[in-house]
Amino acid sequence: MVSLSLGIGGFLLYLLYDINSFTCRSRLLHTAFALGTLLIGAATALDVWEAWRLGAFSGPGDAALLLAVAACLAALVYSLFFALPFQETYREQAEERRVYDGGVYALCRHPGILCFFGVYLCLGLAALPGDLLVHGMMFSLLNLAYAGFQDRITFPRTFCDYEAYRKRAPFLIPTGDSIRLARQTWGRSVSEEEEP
Repeated sequence: MVSLSLGIGGFLLYLLYDINSFTCRSRLLHTAFALGTLLIGAATALDVWEAWRLGAFSGPGDAALLLAVAACLAALVYSLFFALPFQETYREQAEERRVYDGGVYALCRHPGILCFFGVYLCLGLAALPGDLLVHGMMFSLLNLAYAGFQDRITFPRTFCDYEAYRKRAPFLIPTGDSIRLARQTWGRSVSEEEEP
């Protein structure tokens, strides 16, 4: 129950971070995202520890599941921190911020959600009989709801061209067109492609 509460608290801090980004823009509340991530990480660590105590991670397929966890986690970190131009995304706070829409962000508007789900699905299956699978699926639903909030509320207020991006890229599930566009724009944005 403690780990579930920590995870829910983490998503509430994410929501606070987003609301702060288009309202009062407090420097103190800007730390809510990092704190939320710490809470979700702590919740996961508690569940992994509990599963370990119950004898999880010793089944014949667990090694493959843990490799899948590592791959999904690497894809998640890449999507959030390396697929985006760091300076423009995390440091510059220009009045007219533009969406980065190349590579994995041409695939869909929220590529990290699928990776996040993959981490918790595979880790939860390897952690049976513990609570991690149930908690991870709840965290995944909260993450989906959080992305919906960002998509409808936060990002249209944060990025001047978000509505146009919504028309180009699917919310979550890549399409044939978005896959082709992602391949064409790997390492640069769609907007750069369109410039003469």
